[in-house]
Amino acid sequence: MKNNVNKLLKSLRESTDISCDKWYEKYLFTSGTKKWLGGIVPADLLTKNVKDVVDTLVAINETNDCYPNFPNIIETPNYGDKWGRSANYIEINNRAIAEMHGDRTSNGILSSIKILPAIPPSAKSWANCIILSQIFPNIYGDGYNKPLTEENSIYGIKLNSGYSNNIISTDILNLISAEEQLCAFNDLAHIHGLKTGFRTVISADQIKVAHSNADDTNFNWDNPEHEELFIQEHVRLINLGFESIFIDSAKHIGGYDMANYAGVGALPKYGQMQHILHEIRYRSKCTTLSFVGEKSTEDFDRYKNLGLTTGTAFIEPDNYDHVKDWSIKLKYSKEYAPGLEVSNDNDTGGRSYEERLNRINSSLFAYEYPSDKLPTFMQMEDLFPLRYDTNTHLLMMTNPSYSSDDTPESHWKNLFAKDDGRQYNAKVSELFSYALNL
Repeated sequence: MKNNVNKLLKSLRESTDISCDKWYEKYLFTSGTKKWLGGIVPADLLTKNVKDVVDTLVAINETNDCYPNFPNIIETPNYGDKWGRSANYIEINNRAIAEMHGDRTSNGILSSIKILPAIPPSAKSWANCIILSQIFPNIYGDGYNKPLTEENSIYGIKLNSGYSNNIISTDILNLISAEEQLCAFNDLAHIHGLKTGFRTVISADQIKVAHSNADDTNFNWDNPEHEELFIQEHVRLINLGFESIFIDSAKHIGGYDMANYAGVGALPKYGQMQHILHEIRYRSKCTTLSFVGEKSTEDFDRYKNLGLTTGTAFIEPDNYDHVKDWSIKLKYSKEYAPGLEVSNDNDTGGRSYEERLNRINSSLFAYEYPSDKLPTFMQMEDLFPLRYDTNTHLLMMTNPSYSSDDTPESHWKNLFAKDDGRQYNAKVSELFSYALNL
């Protein structure tokens, strides 16, 4: 079996010998056997090299074993086939934390690896799952950052074109493939006790199909070849170790509630999407898959029968007692349950730290028994506050560099809040420290 983490280290000209350096101890949070780094700003980790972070992830793994080399076999955290029904989904905008060199953007998967030690691992009773915002190339400006005045949306993707230049480390592709880089990320997330997934879009006019000897064509759900391509692309990613897909605009599949549809273009028919989700499960032979539908929460049977595991934004988490009441009402629904949002990808900012902490508190503790917990969706900003003049949605729609000297280090330091962000992150870690041993 390939050891993709060791292959990545060799590709980066790093040693594969693990060093259990203790630099991280001043940031260490623990909850029983669970360990992670808190009270940080992301630049604390993003400015390190990948080898340092691999060493740290091995050193703080739950078994307390500091292996001489990264293990050849790392299994996904085992919470059974229905883990997604009660998980916390934490979306990381891997494009926003990618390396910005001048006007170029790259290596988002390496940045995603670097941030892993600061994501609290899964609890005893439920999983934490990282959702990566970008995997596929975006239609316009992939591989580049642009001024805030120019749209560079993650919501427009290209299929049949591999993986985004924003995300993959293209400089080492002759040594390690894009697929192997993604596998290495998944192995490192798994040793840290995390599930992983990615965001996808289903609005036809937000998808292009690439051709090797012709111009890109518009995606069409009525074209059987396009439907098959969509299935194949997603199965391929599942086979690399991802176990969850967040489906943008899933509420409106089959023409439901189109008055509130904000996407662009036709959506798959209801039966068609049932077939697609079935095929992804069947072809990948992955029985643990979790499909999360954006705002797919109002008609429980509609979304359960569609094949979804959960939907977002059913209950506002500001009211602890309201959340607890619903967790009790839905305690016997183990195939599908609607979920909460601390915040979502359309968040334009303005929510205070106290409000966010209160929403996280409800998400982590508002139940009678931990097994009754409702699924929750969070954004990167809910763990690592952004600078005052940007927000989650802006970073989904545009890809600015905040560097003052055209270096990635400057971008990372300026993208996030500083001292107050560090203090907030410590408070988030304190909440998780009470929850993870339940």
